[in-house]
Amino acid sequence: MSKQAFVYVVRLIRPEIVDSMSPLEEEVVEEHFSYLKRKLDEGSLILAGPCLDGFFGIVIFEAVSPEEAQQFMNNDPAIRKGLMTGEIHPFRVSLMKSSYKD
Repeated sequence: MSKQAFVYVVRLIRPEIVDSMSPLEEEVVEEHFSYLKRKLDEGSLILAGPCLDGFFGIVIFEAVSPEEAQQFMNNDPAIRKGLMTGEIHPFRVSLMKSSYKD
């Protein structure tokens, strides 16, 4: 089965949370990062990161079906635990730099 790309946009349920996370919320963000790091190591994650103004983040990844893509997003701890909302869309990587370092 060939894989296709998807993107999901994540948004904090409360934008002001960026400056005032509780220890529990910080733990969920760490779980979110670990989940995405694991997906990167497994080869399904293409890229992920937040906008620096705090409004949203994006996760671009590969899945074999829309159902698998939905499951990928739903299993993200930040989505599953209600710290962030997610909106998923099919995506096509048209252009990509071969390597990027911030």
